[in-house]
Amino acid sequence: MFDNICKFLAENFSTDFASWLLGEPITLTELSPSELSLEPIRADALILLQSDQTVLHLEFQTQANADIPFRMIDYRLRVYRRFPHKRMRQVVIYLRQNNSELVQQNTFSIPGTHHEFEVIRLWEQSTDVFLRTPRLLPFAVLSRTTDPVSVLNQVATTIEEITESRIQSNIAASAAILAGLVLKKEVIRQILRAEIMRESVIYQDILEKGKAEGKAEALLQVARNLLQTGMPLEQIVMVTGLSAEQLRLLQQEGETNPPQ
Repeated sequence: MFDNICKFLAENFSTDFASWLLGEPITLTELSPSELSLEPIRADALILLQSDQTVLHLEFQTQANADIPFRMIDYRLRVYRRFPHKRMRQVVIYLRQNNSELVQQNTFSIPGTHHEFEVIRLWEQSTDVFLRTPRLLPFAVLSRTTDPVSVLNQVATTIEEITESRIQSNIAASAAILAGLVLKKEVIRQILRAEIMRESVIYQDILEKGKAEGKAEALLQVARNLLQTGMPLEQIVMVTGLSAEQLRLLQQEGETNPPQ
């Protein structure tokens, strides 16, 4: 969830990310990993943005990850093969404070090969960097502060000043989710207005997923009830649309954990 929120922000507000990380507000568009040669590697938190002359490679991480250095050199070579004349900036952004040595690592080295990339640990970044750029507000509470509640209050005040409702709601929802890394839900709910967040695409996506999961669980419960009545599997398949294998698993579950 946290990584996906960061990807959403980078994709939708790429100019602000360019200003922050590249030092200039250039227009960036998404570059799909599938456009690069070789088999894809698993990179859930990966985003590639490009302009005519630059590729910005971002990796958002909540945990220390030993695979990061290899991923960075792997994608650097892929991009070079596809765009040999474009410069490339690679930045790993760690969201939550971690004392692991891995979050300090910014090189990949094997005999005869050395590659460097950038690492940003948000808890070491100045809060002002994010407070003065509305589209980067969700990161403010994760920055260098001893009082994240006060920072979230400042974030909420600035969000109220955003005039475009869609951007306002998406920033508010993103800020609420990322704040969950350092603050309790009750505190976040007291500071950020729920009615603003409900209009965001992020909130709607979470809501739809919740509804889908709720419907799926309700269907499984119907199947469990029908199994208890002794109805033949073939009929339960027709009624619920579940597969025979799913029903057999539910039967085993019922045998292992019979109803009280």
